[in-house]
Amino acid sequence: MTLSRRRFWQLGAATAVTAGAASVLTQQGAEASAAADRTAGYYFGRAAELAGDDPVLKSIVNALTAGYTPPRPPAPAPVRIFDNVAVVSVGFVSATAILTSRGIILIDALNSPDEVEQYIVPGLTSLGADPSTIRYVVVTHAHGDHFGGAQHLADQYGTRVMMAPADWDLLASTAPANAPTRDLDIADGQRLTLGDTTVTLHHTPGHTPGSVSPIYPARWRGREHAAMLWGGTNPPAATADKETYLSSLLTFASRMRRAGVEAEVSNHAFADYGLERMDQLRGAPDGPENPFLLGTSGAQRFMKVMENMLRGRIAADQEAATGTTTAAPATPTALTSQACCSH
Repeated sequence: MTLSRRRFWQLGAATAVTAGAASVLTQQGAEASAAADRTAGYYFGRAAELAGDDPVLKSIVNALTAGYTPPRPPAPAPVRIFDNVAVVSVGFVSATAILTSRGIILIDALNSPDEVEQYIVPGLTSLGADPSTIRYVVVTHAHGDHFGGAQHLADQYGTRVMMAPADWDLLASTAPANAPTRDLDIADGQRLTLGDTTVTLHHTPGHTPGSVSPIYPARWRGREHAAMLWGGTNPPAATADKETYLSSLLTFASRMRRAGVEAEVSNHAFADYGLERMDQLRGAPDGPENPFLLGTSGAQRFMKVMENMLRGRIAADQEAATGTTTAAPATPTALTSQACCSH
């Protein structure tokens, strides 16, 4: 039987697809096999190599190294890190205010009602923002240093409090001090719009079951950039929970790539050289560069460093369970005071 030119092309294309799929499967199998042989030391070394001399990346390596105790730096002065983004901090933990045309979306609410009155209210006021216009508090996860002031804001200003359902449930089961009354649930990928600004909220479980990481617009010198805030830094104790954390990292990094994320901000600014970067902005407020802008490749590199540290922590757990040993994570000596948040 004579094949038509079209039929010949279809058969050839099908053969090429089959061959391509087989090649991808072979490559994935080889990668999986190689990963199975990699030690914790390999991953920690890879993270250190990726970090190089970059103080932001060296800091996150330290922050994700097992056994570090979080520092308790003094509270810095409030600062606008972008034209529409302000940070008020007690040093150990920060609240990030996204300033919109219709009010404020606040990411986290510090430890307590007292800290709202001592830091958030006067801090925002000093930066020209009105704290009474805080319309939403997005609680990144159900630890007291992130939700502690939320109910006070709700009582004072009618602020709506948002949290992922899993962490609302966590609060209900533990009933910690200063826990907010259950209000709005956050769904994965939910878009929160206030005035001229839309924030996308991503469910990134691992640090807690309901950890949430926002991607939002940050304006600087007349240009808009996509920024992200990773919702929970310290890896959990259980290996299975670390694996959940790693899965969230990988998914979120992919979403960051699609959104073109260029800027990285942490709610624990000691963990990502954030306090020092805030100082840089205070020292040169009219400078041409913003140290929180890493670029799209830099933001992906940040996530890749985190990924390798998590893979190393998981491998270390597995090695401990089987009685094997591995090289300890490299410690960037210039940043030994930078440690991971326990909350």
